[in-house]
Amino acid sequence: MVFELLEPIEEEVLNVLNQFPSQSIGANIAVHSDKEFPNLDFVSIALIGVLDNRGNNSDAVSLIEIRKEFYALFPGNWNKLICDLGNINAGNTQEDTYFLVSKVVEELLKKKIVPIVIGGSQDLTYAVYRGFDNLDQMVNLITIDSKFDFGNTNQKLTADSYISKMIVDEPTNLFNYCNLGFQTYYNPQEEIDLLEKLFFDAYRLGDLSSNLSLAEPVLRDADIVSLDLTSIKSIASGNFATFIPNGFDGKEICALSRYAGISEKVSVLGLFNHSNDKKESPLIAQIIWYFIEGFNYRTQENPHINKNNFIRYIVPIDDMELIFFKSTTTERWWIEIPYISNVNNKLKRNTLLPCSHLDYLAACDQDIPERWWKAQRKNIL
Repeated sequence: MVFELLEPIEEEVLNVLNQFPSQSIGANIAVHSDKEFPNLDFVSIALIGVLDNRGNNSDAVSLIEIRKEFYALFPGNWNKLICDLGNINAGNTQEDTYFLVSKVVEELLKKKIVPIVIGGSQDLTYAVYRGFDNLDQMVNLITIDSKFDFGNTNQKLTADSYISKMIVDEPTNLFNYCNLGFQTYYNPQEEIDLLEKLFFDAYRLGDLSSNLSLAEPVLRDADIVSLDLTSIKSIASGNFATFIPNGFDGKEICALSRYAGISEKVSVLGLFNHSNDKKESPLIAQIIWYFIEGFNYRTQENPHINKNNFIRYIVPIDDMELIFFKSTTTERWWIEIPYISNVNNKLKRNTLLPCSHLDYLAACDQDIPERWWKAQRKNIL
């Protein structure tokens, strides 16, 4: 089994496990030690470390301080079991690491367990994405990042070029890519134009900082959330190895993590590009905490199934009708993407796209929501 290739958590962490308070996460989490591997039968979330930073052309990383900080925290009112499966060490080649990451992710997804992958460089997102290859589904990826990471398809796969590989490499399971928090001066205009041509989405840092709730419907539609920790400004993260003057602050990044956790669709969270500095560990631990907190408040909602819990709104625009649904339980909104039978749809039935109340109000003013239009175009191309 692929889990046999995982290394136990670090001995330095194992030696202090019994020092954590009895109510702490460290005293209640199942861990992969040198003596036993956790029973996964009732586990909902699994932590995995990946000790490969070659995609950033930098030294190996350590997760010791992150684990210590996370284990020292106290859980919320959680009823989901979590475990720490230990580490994937760097393979002989980067491809070896990618292969093992993809197989571990695939096996966990088959068991309905949500992996939290702590890297390592962000090109490991590509390996996480390949873990969906045998699951027969299209994949929506969200990156929280100051850059788009398109790079050059002809160059070696790195933390700055993995998105291009996901777009062109077969099997092409990527349905949508969305970036949260990009900073214009870090991205060539050609890449910004390419996003538009591919009908992908992107939200500037300034727009999200002004209204973070814009990210909630987007994260509700994600399968993979990949967080580049350099998207957080240094004064908040403690990462001064590479000084980052602008980015999300601690409160914003934890809120985004909670949005991701509460989304019933998000299947994998990846945290990448940490600086291997002890000062950065408390915030990373809290990001993980907020994701798990959100996960414990997931509500399975589907307007096509639980019709009595939704209000249906029909908005006529020109020669068509937009159909919105509002949950009477959570007050969240969705818009329907219709199935068109005479084209080669990527989606084989009417599909629901998470949206906001603002999208509904815009439609009432005869303004078609941009995300709906892009999703419709990607569906039929």
